[in-house]
Amino acid sequence: MRTDKKNVQVIEFIAVGSELLSSSFLETNSLFLAEKLEQIGLNLTFKTVVSDRWAELQQVIRTARERSQIIFLSGGLGPTEDDRTKEVLARVLRRRLIFKPELLERIKKRFASRGLVMPASNKKQAYLVEGAETLENPNGTAPGQWLETGGKIFVLLPGPPPEFKPMVENLVLPRLENLSQKKVIKAFFKITGVGESWVEDRLKEIYQLLPPYLELTILASPGDIQVILSLKIESPNQEAKRVEELEKIKAEISRLLGDKIYAFEPKTLEQVVAEKLIKLKKTIATAESCSGGFLAHRLTNIPGSSNYFKLGLVTYSNEAKIKLLGVPKTLIDLKGAVSAEVARAMASGLLKRAKVDLAVAITGIAGPGGGSQKKPVGLVYLALASSNEIKVEKCHFLGTREQIKFQATQKALDMVRLKLLKLEHNSGAIKRKAS
Repeated sequence: MRTDKKNVQVIEFIAVGSELLSSSFLETNSLFLAEKLEQIGLNLTFKTVVSDRWAELQQVIRTARERSQIIFLSGGLGPTEDDRTKEVLARVLRRRLIFKPELLERIKKRFASRGLVMPASNKKQAYLVEGAETLENPNGTAPGQWLETGGKIFVLLPGPPPEFKPMVENLVLPRLENLSQKKVIKAFFKITGVGESWVEDRLKEIYQLLPPYLELTILASPGDIQVILSLKIESPNQEAKRVEELEKIKAEISRLLGDKIYAFEPKTLEQVVAEKLIKLKKTIATAESCSGGFLAHRLTNIPGSSNYFKLGLVTYSNEAKIKLLGVPKTLIDLKGAVSAEVARAMASGLLKRAKVDLAVAITGIAGPGGGSQKKPVGLVYLALASSNEIKVEKCHFLGTREQIKFQATQKALDMVRLKLLKLEHNSGAIKRKAS
C-alpha cells in the first residue's frame, strides 16, 4: 500500500509505559524521532504518553487512528504480561496476531549467542499483527512492525532508546522519505567558551540576511551552545540556488564566531578533542579535584581512548595533591587548594609523573557549600601543561553542582582543543616551509 503525499498531514507519537508517567523515567524517544522527521521535512503533530493499562491504551490508539495518518507506538513489545501494545492495536483494528516461527528462531539464537536458553515468555514476541511487516531489531529481542491499513501507517518500535534509535534511522526514515513534500537541510555550529548573549550579539546582522525559507535557531545550555540553520526546499529545482545561499550564510557565521566554533556537526567537545589527539598522536592525563573524575570519564567515553588517554587522578584532598602530584604543602597553606598556583603545580606535577604530551588539572568549589566571599561557589582554576608552557585559567561558573562540574570539564576540554589547533597549525607551517 502506498500513502499519497497529499494525505500525509498528521503524524502522531505514542509512548507506552506506566513508568514513563512516573518521576523516575524520562521519555526521550519522541525528541529523537521529531529531530529525524524534521530532517526529511516531516513534523510531529501529536505526542502522548500512556500507561500499560488496556483501556487507556485502547482509547489512545483509537483517538490516534481517527486523527492521524502515521502513528508511531514506542514500547510495550516485551515478553511480560503488561507489554500489550500489539495486542491492543490488533483489537482496535480487529485483526489477529499471527505467530511467526522464523521470529522465534531469531529470538532463540540471540539468547543462545550469550549462552542462555530463551525463557518461554519470550515466545510472545514472535507474534505480529495480521498484515504487518517485520522491522528487524539487531539490538534486542522485540522486533518492530510496519502496518499499512485504511490509508494509515502504524509503526511499532521497542521502547529502549538503544533499540529505538537505530531502527528509526536505518529502517523507518528511508520508508518515510518519499512521503515528504519538502526537504530540510540543516547546518550545525557547536560553540563553547562564550555565553548565549555573546553569540546572539555576533549574529544580529545574520538575521537580516535570512530569506523566509531559512531559519536560524540558538539552543543554549551552560557551557555549550548550538546554532542550527534549517533550509527548507519544496521542489528539486530550488535546491541548487538555496543551498548556495545556505553556504554563504554558513561562511558568514563562521567568520563572526571564529574559533569559538568547535564543530560543524552534532558532536560533543570530547569527540572533537579525541579526534585531534589521535590525529596528532598526542597523549593526555588528568588531575581533578572538584570535577571528581568527570573529565577523565568524558575523555575515556570515546571509542579508541586508549590511544591518547594515559592516566587520570582524582586528587580530591590536599594530601592527595601533595603525595600524588608533588604539590608543595607550603604552597597549599599559603595560597589555598583553590588557586592558580596550586592548579599550575598540579598540572606540572602530573606532566612529569605521567610522561604525556598534555596534562590538565582542575581545582575549584563545586558547591553548594564550601564557598566564601573571597572564594565563592563556582570558582574554578584550570591548568594545561605541555613541554613548552603551562596555561592557567580562572573561571566563575554559575548553576548547580552538576552544572559547575560540567562547565569546568567543558572549559578544560576547550583549552586542550585550542592547544591542539595551535600545534596542528604550527606543524602545518613547518611542513609548508620544508617543502
